[in-house]
Amino acid sequence: MDEGFKDLGFARLDTDRKTRTGFAEVVFCQGKEEDFLKEIYKTLFDEYGEVFGTRATQAQYEAVKTVIPEITYDKISRILMIGRPDKVPVGNIAVCTGGTSDIPVAEEAARTCEFFGNKVNRFYDIGISGLHRVLAVKDQIAEANCVIAVAGMEGALASVLGGLVSNPVIGVPTSVGYGVGAGGHAALNAMLSTCANGVATVNIDNGYGAGYIASQINRLAVNAG
Repeated sequence: MDEGFKDLGFARLDTDRKTRTGFAEVVFCQGKEEDFLKEIYKTLFDEYGEVFGTRATQAQYEAVKTVIPEITYDKISRILMIGRPDKVPVGNIAVCTGGTSDIPVAEEAARTCEFFGNKVNRFYDIGISGLHRVLAVKDQIAEANCVIAVAGMEGALASVLGGLVSNPVIGVPTSVGYGVGAGGHAALNAMLSTCANGVATVNIDNGYGAGYIASQINRLAVNAG
């Protein structure tokens, strides 16, 4: 340990982050060598008793499993994690998708929220091409302290939810869609241009970022009583 971080030679792990922010460092697994990832996970696990990583592969899971046998991997969200079994979820975060193709990004968001100790309710495939699907669950979504709206195509779900509920909505544009959708840029621009109040937007396919912010909002609501 050295001044709030641990130097592994190839990485400096921020072991002080949980003290500063309330949440421990999360590992972005994409592009990392398997041997490096094994050491990163083992070090963080020894420090905190839990580790959370995003954008992992099956091969990375198999590698990390050799040093942490209890590690789990979800192929849909690509989350590689081990959590504390005694963690009791609190509050209420609603994670919504326009379609089923948006679920991988939504699950990255939902599992991030759950790892950080939040209760999550999922409302999938409620896209605005069938507005009655949104209206059928509107009251349940409105009970959440924060809403995550995950949508590709034209990305209208975030605006619709922003006009229906009083709590913050985090828009997550996804790269799902055809041609002029431009890999999620159409949805991103639509969410950024929304006239609905209370909608903020993260980067394309950034389920983790949305989950982290939603966790902060939910924590504030829970602490406020």
